Amino acid sequence: MTDTAHAPTIVVNGDERELGGTTSVLDLVAEVIGRELSTEGTPADGGRLGIAVAVDGEVVRRGRWADFALADGHAVDIVTAVQGG
Repeated sequence: MTDTAHAPTIVVNGDERELGGTTSVLDLVAEVIGRELSTEGTPADGGRLGIAVAVDGEVVRRGRWADFALADGHAVDIVTAVQGG
């Protein structure tokens, strides 16, 4: 017997989150940061982003964010660059 009622979930920076249908890394990053992104992963407003993403411990290059479909059970880490020294 399969669990067809199970909503696909992922873990984002340690917090469980349901996927609302097909969601790419690009969609997720845009939602988390509250900014519109181009398909290349750059901010539509022309500003800087300074974000890196890893899925299941593997870095996903920004140019692949739009094509990387998230699936049930993925663990996503979204990190921001911090300047200083």
